[in-house]
Amino acid sequence: MALVGKKFPNITVDAISEMGDNLRINVLEEAVNNKKKVLLFWYPKDFTFVCPTELHAFQAALGEFEKRNTTVIGASCDTNEVHFAWLNTAKDNGGIEGVTYPLLADTTRNLSAALDILDAEWVFDENLGEEILEGSNVTFRATYLIDEEGKIFHESVNDMPLGRNVNEYLRLIDAYTHVQTKGEVCPANWEEGKDAMNADRKSTAAYLASH
Repeated sequence: MALVGKKFPNITVDAISEMGDNLRINVLEEAVNNKKKVLLFWYPKDFTFVCPTELHAFQAALGEFEKRNTTVIGASCDTNEVHFAWLNTAKDNGGIEGVTYPLLADTTRNLSAALDILDAEWVFDENLGEEILEGSNVTFRATYLIDEEGKIFHESVNDMPLGRNVNEYLRLIDAYTHVQTKGEVCPANWEEGKDAMNADRKSTAAYLASH
């Protein structure tokens, strides 16, 4: 079920800081209380393969997100202890040493289940006579952009092998901020500095005629 246009779930989750401090983070409150946008990205597992490339890519772009008044938060279903072990593993050994944004530890799967992003399905087992859980029960590569009111303005979900393009989230934040501040809408492939449009037929016709 699509969540775009709705409030982000009001659920508090365990998390850890880069220094190993145990935290409790409510993503909705992070946005609303701090008057900031939030980028929340989920990945399947610590100590895996595509995942560290993504965590380092978001870290490399952290300054660009901060310029856009956007907080970055990573998330998986691993425990804080496993997160901290990975944070203390060198990059050249497959680790995420150097990552400074917080990581959610959704071990209860309360938030990931509410977002419906778990690779899990209950099926009836005839031999046991009851339902069993099939799948890895970890999250797909889901990404959420949340505005200062706590509303989700973008969501996307990649399958496990497909890494994300961090620059696309910067572009989406730029576009949404343009809509917020200018009242214009952003056409296909819009980037900061390019022409936007008014939300009417005449403006669309003029844009199409000149591009």
